[in-house]
Amino acid sequence: MELKASLKLAFLAAALIAGSVPAWSATPKETAPAATPKSVNINTADAATISDVLKGVGPAKADAIVAYRKEHGPFKTAEQLSDVKGIGEKLVLANHDRIVVK
Repeated sequence: MELKASLKLAFLAAALIAGSVPAWSATPKETAPAATPKSVNINTADAATISDVLKGVGPAKADAIVAYRKEHGPFKTAEQLSDVKGIGEKLVLANHDRIVVK
């Protein structure tokens, strides 16, 4: 009788373990977050996209970039981004590979 109880307990434990899906068994589609674009055209992107793509640029700085663009026209170079209040040369250099100017 003890063997039968032990088998029931072992079966129950196996069922509980099989019911929980470990993270490593999930397919990449299930676990991968939405991909963030690797670059952004600072002449056409909205503030939300700019702040999502550029490191160190939050909503306020992204709004300032869009406002500067509306007031002064499109950017001619990535370096011109440092003319925006709150955007320094270091920030531009840190994001140089993410900034597109078209």
